[in-house]
Amino acid sequence: MGVPLSQMWTVAKYVLTQRIKGVERYPLVLMLEPLFRCNLACAGCGKIQFPSHILKQNLSPERCFEAVDECGAPIVSIPGGEPLLHPQMPEIVAGLVQRKKFIYLCTNAILLEKHLENYPPSKYLTFSIHLDGIREDHDAAVCRDGIYDKAISAIKAAVKAGHRVTTNSTLFENAEPERVRQMFDELAELGIESMMLSPGYQYEKAPDQEHFLKRNQTIQKFREILSAPKKAWKFNHSPLFLEFLKGNWELECTPWGNPTYNIFGWQKPCYLLEEGYAETFAELMSSTRWEQYGKKSGNPKCRDCMVHCGHEPTAVDQTFSSWKGFLKVASLTLFGSRKADKPLPAPANESVGAPHYTISDRELFQLPTLAEESSDEEVEALNLSN
Repeated sequence: MGVPLSQMWTVAKYVLTQRIKGVERYPLVLMLEPLFRCNLACAGCGKIQFPSHILKQNLSPERCFEAVDECGAPIVSIPGGEPLLHPQMPEIVAGLVQRKKFIYLCTNAILLEKHLENYPPSKYLTFSIHLDGIREDHDAAVCRDGIYDKAISAIKAAVKAGHRVTTNSTLFENAEPERVRQMFDELAELGIESMMLSPGYQYEKAPDQEHFLKRNQTIQKFREILSAPKKAWKFNHSPLFLEFLKGNWELECTPWGNPTYNIFGWQKPCYLLEEGYAETFAELMSSTRWEQYGKKSGNPKCRDCMVHCGHEPTAVDQTFSSWKGFLKVASLTLFGSRKADKPLPAPANESVGAPHYTISDRELFQLPTLAEESSDEEVEALNLSN
């Protein structure tokens, strides 16, 4: 696994402590969204479709720290929007480092080289660079040419400066396995710490609704992508989660494992579904009907979901809650996946969810995004008025 031992030990100690205390539901990673605005307008993203007055809002450092302290998770992921557009992001990161939280700052890297000097290297800070494929595939995914080259340049600069650097890739129905494997080869040569993978998740507000994966499509695609993995490939995942993506290990969703806090409060029930907000973390945990989510619940919105933020926490819990999970992880770590893949599960009924808009429908519906209306510099300049 491409994770430092100090981080692995911190997470293991935290999980075992919760188990000893008899805590049934506990967070593993806090998804802290300090803003929604972005300098890209990706077709598969639903975060930037909010009205302009919402896109201009930021979480203050104080609200970020209160959420982190209240939640107590050992890891804080900072997605967005684009976090580097937040004028106080260096202050937020410094406060989290002081709290000894392991931070994954998720960025498209357009502004990373410009702001790199504001972030001293630390074992607690990792830049997680968004890359959805090799050059032409990534640029197509983010709907803008030249972004792959900017990301690669930023990765090289961050690695040279001594930072921890990972990548995160969201793969959709049109991802070609051989080209994804080519991306793994290219990234391995750059000296990054690890890579994170996830099937495309169905944001209801995303302009492109036609390329989200059904469950069997996910399994088949990841079997091709992860077949005969090379030693140079390092993934920021539990081995159980990778086996889950290939359909060889059962994981039920743990939606409370990666709770989300943003400008509206604590999002119910998870990062992907917007079904209300709670004012406090305690209220989120006590008022959410958790049994209504996950594949076994029969909820049509959860039927095809195999996303990392819902199932990775389950994989971590299984590693430490049973000998079966622990021994499986040990076997996979030492010997790899040696058995033949299991037969594909019987296909479920057609998913019920959001209407299927296409990329070309963006112009028809005139979806407002600051990213489309402004250049990188103009979007960043909006921070001066916040």
